[in-house]
Amino acid sequence: MKSRIAALLLSACLPAVATAADFPADRIIAMASGDWNKDGTPDLAVVATPGDDSGDDNGIYVYVAKPEESRLTLALSLPNSIWGNLTMYGQEPELAALANGSFTLTTKNESVGRNRWRQSLTIAYRNFDFIVAGYTYSSYDTIAEGGGENSTTDCDLNVLTGKGKSGGRPVAGKAQFVLLKDWKDEIGRSICGLD
Repeated sequence: MKSRIAALLLSACLPAVATAADFPADRIIAMASGDWNKDGTPDLAVVATPGDDSGDDNGIYVYVAKPEESRLTLALSLPNSIWGNLTMYGQEPELAALANGSFTLTTKNESVGRNRWRQSLTIAYRNFDFIVAGYTYSSYDTIAEGGGENSTTDCDLNVLTGKGKSGGRPVAGKAQFVLLKDWKDEIGRSICGLD
């Protein structure tokens, strides 16, 4: 149902999208629309499956619209970069638009194995590119003895300032300006003390 709605939305409103990234709309597993570049025209972010049995991860494709052209242009293409799938419940990637013009990209494993986790990147448009402005991570061990704080971890970090909280305590690291295409989870994990 979700892919059918996405296909209808894209085919009705945004016919150039499928050809710009060279994938059909039925490969879309998550999408969000917002004004990423704050020019008053809605933009689009899409997570799409690789579309084959290659074993590759999903890709993220971000489009911006030029107000005078009334069409979307591919601004960022990162195939094979987003973990998750639709085969197993609790492993679907998610996208959500934020009121400030940023969007979140969430990956998770909430269904398989002992260690369950959820990670969100807050992505913002700065200097004509997409950067990681925030990193949020939480996890819990489903069979840890005693439960409580020994079974959970959490971190909420502002990457641009290097400041945040991990396990309820303040953490501070180097303020960074990291392009989404250059992001490695170890950047956030190391400041949060999760490694």
